[in-house]
Amino acid sequence: MTEAPRTVLLTGAAGGVGTLMRELLPPYGYRLRLFDQRPIDGEPDAITADLADRKALREAVRDVDAIIHLAGISLEAPFEQILRANIEGTHHLYEAAREEGVRRVVFASSNHAVGFTPRPADGSAAIPVDTPHRPDTFYGLSKGFGEDLASLYWDLHGIETASLRIGSCYPRPTSVRMLSIWLSPADCARLLHASLTAKDVGHTVAYASSANTRLWWDLSTARALGYDPQDDSETYAAQLIAAQGELSWDNPEHTHLGGAFCTDPPRWPH
Repeated sequence: MTEAPRTVLLTGAAGGVGTLMRELLPPYGYRLRLFDQRPIDGEPDAITADLADRKALREAVRDVDAIIHLAGISLEAPFEQILRANIEGTHHLYEAAREEGVRRVVFASSNHAVGFTPRPADGSAAIPVDTPHRPDTFYGLSKGFGEDLASLYWDLHGIETASLRIGSCYPRPTSVRMLSIWLSPADCARLLHASLTAKDVGHTVAYASSANTRLWWDLSTARALGYDPQDDSETYAAQLIAAQGELSWDNPEHTHLGGAFCTDPPRWPH
């Protein structure tokens, strides 16, 4: 798969990242088919349905060249809600892809799949992609499940997936912690495009962030997909550090990759 797929299903198209990508992906040559449980203003052709609606999901998947799966609960929630939206919902998506013969998925995983991994000390080695799953929440647990499900569907059914452990994708970083895991919207679009067009993806797990000066993790598998990040959070560092101070090993929110998700996770809905 070297040519850009023409039609891509974008689930979670009304969410924060989905909204950004609706603007940034079409210039790469994609026609986006939008899917979300919420109506999307200005998008009358968007499919409004839940991931539990397997008939609607299969119809949404039909005749697309690839899928970007952003849908689901993006913060902590009771396990029953995470189970329905993130675990069963992702399984339904892969079943629809299998049934309709779609062979490329980009799965929005998260750093919270390994959130209890200690953050690197200054000058220490970057966190490798093959670090064991250490979820910090039910949300993080669901992202680890999604990675493993993608691996299974590659081995059993030949569906390739790039599982992208997204840090924080916002127009600009909003905390000192985010300086290390920030993914600019433009770099997010670059990484998604690379993930959709790379050869021989199989099941590839990659950390998803910009080329930040304070980067905590290894971007080698993302770069192997063809990703060439252009942005760096350091532009915002002085202002954020002046307002919030440097990260401290005495603060339990600062000691692990998952940040506050390890101590007092933000709850869904936010």
